[in-house]
Amino acid sequence: MRSIEAKKITETVRQLCIDANYDLGKDVLNALEAAYKKEESPVGKEIISQILENDKIAAEGIFPMCQDTGFAVVFVEMGAGVCIQGNLAEAIHEGVRQGYKDGYLRKSILGDPIERKNTGDNTPAVIHLDVVPGDKLKIVVAPKGGGSENMSFVKMMKPADGVEGVKSFVIDSVRQAGSNPCPPIVVGVGIGGTFEKCAQIAKKALLRPLGSKHPNPFYAKLEEELLEKINLLGIGPQGLGGTVTALAVHIETHPCHIASFPAAVNINCHAARHKEAII
Repeated sequence: MRSIEAKKITETVRQLCIDANYDLGKDVLNALEAAYKKEESPVGKEIISQILENDKIAAEGIFPMCQDTGFAVVFVEMGAGVCIQGNLAEAIHEGVRQGYKDGYLRKSILGDPIERKNTGDNTPAVIHLDVVPGDKLKIVVAPKGGGSENMSFVKMMKPADGVEGVKSFVIDSVRQAGSNPCPPIVVGVGIGGTFEKCAQIAKKALLRPLGSKHPNPFYAKLEEELLEKINLLGIGPQGLGGTVTALAVHIETHPCHIASFPAAVNINCHAARHKEAII
């Protein structure tokens, strides 16, 4: 059994919160550069050019890449051979608290959805925990902005709807979202599981490197088809028209009940932020 101190987890989460909001991943930058070359609209090309310039300035450590520094969503894979010296959840919350303070990141979290009073430190985080083999602790911090998160959809479809039902649901969701999630977007799709599980894996799908293909050829082809059809919608960068509405479509699946066929769409804006560390 390997022991990890809660203090180490706090320090790691603190830095991940800062890095994720300042330094966009190379995979996303590459996708944006490819989008700039593909975009046929002059307005769309100019928007993508400004996004790339913005991301370059952010990476220099001057400003966060977006004023909405997001809800701190934390994915944790804890090895079965790991023993946490302290409280894991509290260690993560404290890391978020420190990271958003020290990184001068906007605090956007309300302690109660009705009373609408800000917690003042961007906590609590949303934590997704999986226990896996091994003696390591993998932590991914994915700041999720409100604009893109609001454009999320879950549909409890009928098994008879099949793959064509999934296609219609995903494309209609992007069409309905329009300019709200700040395109060009990344589209996470979850299929299967339960009501909450399909939503979770739709968000987890956003963590995949842009440009990577699903390991199952069937779903890899479906991702390509959905991306093509989404980009034919003409929404374009920032919703002002164009040929690039989405940078990628990523699908995750989970076994489901014989009577169920749930699906979820979770959209990320062009600031597809996430950083990870292994302790």
